[in-house]
Amino acid sequence: MQTLDTINQTLSANDAVMLYFSAPTCNVCHALKPKLVEAIVDQFPTFVIESIDISQTPDIASHFSVFTIPTVLIYFQGREFLRKSRHMSVGEVVDSIERPYNLMVGN
Repeated sequence: MQTLDTINQTLSANDAVMLYFSAPTCNVCHALKPKLVEAIVDQFPTFVIESIDISQTPDIASHFSVFTIPTVLIYFQGREFLRKSRHMSVGEVVDSIERPYNLMVGN
């Protein structure tokens, strides 16, 4: 099971991390997640993706100030770069991270 410590270790050990906050009762979360994960994996291969179920780990959600779902947090080199909640599109997330990701990995 995820803990705040394991999430923080993931953030410090990887240059590009996406935290995806959702809950089993959220239909939007379940519709968005596979499309977003596919786009990130295809276009940004070094990204590490962590899915966080806020119904099981509310302490993690509160630590990251996540109060609505779905919420996506993008971290580059341990620092929060992007925060999107509720209404977002896959293209919007991809467009927002493409340039800084490519600069970071040297493309």
